[in-house]
Amino acid sequence: MLSTLDNNLTLSQAEYEHSLVKSQVALSRLAYQIYVQQRPVIIVYEGWDAAGKGGAIRRVTEKLDPRGFVVYPIAAPKGDEATHHYLWRFWNRLPETGQIAIFDRSWYGRVMVERIEGFCTEAEWKRAYREINYFERQLVDFGTILFKFWINIDRDEQLRRFESRSTDKLRSWKLTEEDWRNREKWPLYEEAVNEMLLKTSTLSAPWTVVEGNSKLYARVKILKTLVEKCSHELKYDPFEQLLTSEKKPKKQKQSS
Repeated sequence: MLSTLDNNLTLSQAEYEHSLVKSQVALSRLAYQIYVQQRPVIIVYEGWDAAGKGGAIRRVTEKLDPRGFVVYPIAAPKGDEATHHYLWRFWNRLPETGQIAIFDRSWYGRVMVERIEGFCTEAEWKRAYREINYFERQLVDFGTILFKFWINIDRDEQLRRFESRSTDKLRSWKLTEEDWRNREKWPLYEEAVNEMLLKTSTLSAPWTVVEGNSKLYARVKILKTLVEKCSHELKYDPFEQLLTSEKKPKKQKQSS
């Protein structure tokens, strides 16, 4: 599945800036409707190391009311979380109605990193496909608007970004020895990702695969996907509202 993607799709700077602002403003209006209509929203970000998940999340939240969303960076479970079923810590982070929860990594770690690194048994990660599909179906049936993004980059682009980070004093902290170790296991992760996409992209909770070699293209595609699906689910056209507000005549100041 991943091998069929055209990761070289891109946008000019002008196209990017126009589409970015337009989509961000539309999403901010939809976020208010999410609150008004009391719909919970979950946005899941997965992707290769250095795929641009953090930058994409930053563009999504840039014009949102900070009271209406929360971002959860997900790492390996520790302490009390490690003593429960792997989905337990995600149940505890589900958004209230009218709120947006953004997961930077997610429950899909069970069928990727935990599978590859041997942190769970083969029976456990194989069973997880069924558990995850049922979990997500419950969320959607409750009324949750669910997004799942896989940001894809090719191996050469990842290496370029790793090398760029290693020489940048402001971003070198992002690059770890674990990132390099994961890179050495690229074929194993690619196999796991392809199987994950195939077995967990369902009618109620489909994956959106994002061509990510161009960060500009990836950010805009994610924003447009959010706007399109939220508009449909909420039965609200933010662009129509934008046009209406633009056409309103400005009040003239009365002369004293």
